[in-house]
Amino acid sequence: MSSIWVFPGQGAQKVNMLHDLPKTEVVRKYLECASDRLGQNVLLLDQVEPLQSTYAVQLCLYIAGVISAALLNEHQLKPDYIAGLSIGAWAAATVANVLSFEDGVSLVARRAILMQEAYPHGYGMTALIGIDQTTVNEWVTRVCAQKGEVFIANINAANQIVISGSYCAMQQVEAMARQKGVVVKQLDVSVPSHCVLLKNQAYTLEQEVKKITTRPPEIRYLSGTTARLLMNKDQIMDDITFNMSKMIDWESTVQSAWERGVRLQIEAWPGTVLTGLAKKVFIDGTVMSFQGTRLDTLIVEMQKERYLTF
Repeated sequence: MSSIWVFPGQGAQKVNMLHDLPKTEVVRKYLECASDRLGQNVLLLDQVEPLQSTYAVQLCLYIAGVISAALLNEHQLKPDYIAGLSIGAWAAATVANVLSFEDGVSLVARRAILMQEAYPHGYGMTALIGIDQTTVNEWVTRVCAQKGEVFIANINAANQIVISGSYCAMQQVEAMARQKGVVVKQLDVSVPSHCVLLKNQAYTLEQEVKKITTRPPEIRYLSGTTARLLMNKDQIMDDITFNMSKMIDWESTVQSAWERGVRLQIEAWPGTVLTGLAKKVFIDGTVMSFQGTRLDTLIVEMQKERYLTF
């Protein structure tokens, strides 16, 4: 029996997500470190108005994810595997010690600004629930043939596909989906993530990534884009740098973890979406999240898993 910690992407954010973290010394140190690195108080970022920006959302999710792991690390606990969806992959790589928290904060800020400035308005992401990838691909291809900017961005589950692009193009796909009785849900994401529209921004970020010191992972890292196990630090940095412009295959990532013997998944604060998606695969396993679960309960489950492993 093995464990995995997973880190959510945009859409999981909530007001006061940093304020609601435990009032402990380790939390205070991480928040102060992030504030010092950015030259601004990060506790001002998790409010209603700031969270309208990709900049605030990505930083809050990254910081909250790393702190979630630190709260368990305090009890000498670490997972067998680690993975993250979109910005969550940056937290995963940091927790695996591939890059430092300080460098992560700076690069995530840069990532968010690049994405935000490239598409300040008119673009986003939409979830289609109750439909398969093949059908969605047909709809997307049809709209793209008319010069619409829309792409499949995430495969969250066999019947949950996320599209990304311009609002105009996505609305055309949404209309086709509604005719088939598909549930359409616009996500709280203000940029067209996980498609070629962000390819140039990824290459720009790569130049910044090359300037930092990186290390081999101390925890096995599963890519949220390819569902592959990446053991090389350069592969992992490439994975998180370019994931903004590549489709996410979270369904295969969860399946890969299960097939590798993972039976306990813990989702970092503040998400629960990855918890819900994993329940469809972890039929005989345990799926938990920081949100709605006491910290001591998570600790007990990790300790139990470690005991069963040995």
